[in-house]
Amino acid sequence: MAEDLPVAVPEVNRWTRQIMAEDLPVAVPEVNRWLVSFSVVFATFMEVLDTTVVNVSLPHIGGSMSATVEEATWTLTSYLVANAIILPMTGWLANYFGRKRLLMLSVSGFVISSFLCGLAPNLTALIIFRVMQGASGGVMQPISQAIMLEAFPPAERGKAMALFGLCIVTAPIFGPVIGGWLTDSYSWRWVFYINIPVGAVSLIMTKLYVFDPPYIRRRSDRVDYWGIGMLALGMACLQILLDKGEQEDWFTSHAMTALALIAVIFLSLFVVYELVVAHPVVHLRVFKNRTYATGVFMMTTLGFVLYGSLVLLPIMLQTLLMYPALQAGIATAPRGIGSLLFMPVVGLMISRVGARKLLVFGITAAGLTLIWLSVLNLDAGYWDFFWPQFIQGIAMSCLFVPLTTITMDPIPKQEMGNATSLFNLMRNIGGSMGIAVSATLLSRHRQMHTNILGAHVNPYDLQTQNRLSQLQAAMMAQGSDATTAARRAAALMFYTVERQAAMLSFIDVFRLLGIVFLFTLPLVMLMRSPRVGRRGESPGVH
Repeated sequence: MAEDLPVAVPEVNRWTRQIMAEDLPVAVPEVNRWLVSFSVVFATFMEVLDTTVVNVSLPHIGGSMSATVEEATWTLTSYLVANAIILPMTGWLANYFGRKRLLMLSVSGFVISSFLCGLAPNLTALIIFRVMQGASGGVMQPISQAIMLEAFPPAERGKAMALFGLCIVTAPIFGPVIGGWLTDSYSWRWVFYINIPVGAVSLIMTKLYVFDPPYIRRRSDRVDYWGIGMLALGMACLQILLDKGEQEDWFTSHAMTALALIAVIFLSLFVVYELVVAHPVVHLRVFKNRTYATGVFMMTTLGFVLYGSLVLLPIMLQTLLMYPALQAGIATAPRGIGSLLFMPVVGLMISRVGARKLLVFGITAAGLTLIWLSVLNLDAGYWDFFWPQFIQGIAMSCLFVPLTTITMDPIPKQEMGNATSLFNLMRNIGGSMGIAVSATLLSRHRQMHTNILGAHVNPYDLQTQNRLSQLQAAMMAQGSDATTAARRAAALMFYTVERQAAMLSFIDVFRLLGIVFLFTLPLVMLMRSPRVGRRGESPGVH
């Protein structure tokens, strides 16, 4: 027994020293980086698609479950609330549970909850399953982005972000088209069932090709329960406020006012608490980096404009130009086509042309195409909408890929998961704000223009008298008596005023979104161009 002791003690000490130095050898298999990228990109596309694919199915969901469309919108709100709560915690969750394990659990949970959503017998059950779906899917975007950024050396990250950008930019655009086709051809339940094969492929590929790097480890066994609680309550209130504020007329509603106060108080306390606590659930000090902070702000603006304009065009096409739902979805597809074709091109160009130059071009082109949409009128045809959207898709490619590459360039690999979670969270919040602001401005400006135009349409105006006489004569020619023809002529005149007022309100909001985009141009000067480190090494890690 004593003879064996000198041999055993050095062995124990050797392993102890390695553990204390965090220098345990970890064998990470060499895997083709494109296989790694496609493994995680399937999950990302599936999750982002589900933020918009349900939109066109809401009337069908409400009708089959004896609910109004307003009640059915809780299927969207519940998903977004759960998603917003989980997103910023992704970096901490990945370190606590392991990135690969968390991703596989997330995809599995998303697939199971999607299947349950398709089987939901009533609206309450569907909302509960959508909460599960949103919570499961919240970690997919930041984890996928972090894995792809780490799989490629700095010189080739543009290619990785081009592939990631295809999911982020095109999925919400193609979502309504896919959702409309599935609903019309089969049933709204297939909007959820379609996730099952995609999730299965992602799960198998993740199991085979994705591995945790050695620096992904649990830093502390302590859980920041106070931080998680304040974050969950604050984000839930903020997301419900943004999603339901327009329906409740914002701060004229006591409920919306209460939600706003709770969100401001708890999110403010969360920020202060996370900056002083020893083991925060979200590392906010990453915003001390000027390039990263500027990039996150610009990505928030991109989400604001992208989602705000996405919600405007289908409404405009269906309510003013009388496009059927599916045709309206097809008419909004050119933006996705432009991104789909040019995203890979931008990924190849970024190392040759320069990320900041492409970013300037993307912002300028995207802003000008929105202003282009603001000069259209009620006589606009399909091609009048096709070209500005197609060019805007190209601009989004030149915007998203360089912006992501520049923003993430100075971030150390150890902080990549935390940084990508905040980056994606702010894009989603920007999108929710864009939808809320666009809908509110559309409603308010429509009322304003109706009042202005209506003031000039009165019985004492000669042009109004002539137009009413022509309409009344046309009604009488179709068989109406003089009294009925006069009432119908007046109603038709008011309908004409309302259509013109609605068109003017769309023009106002498009122009405003374009100007917001162009005002972000000076911020590019605050960002440093990406540095190219040694092959396979992040410039932020030395």
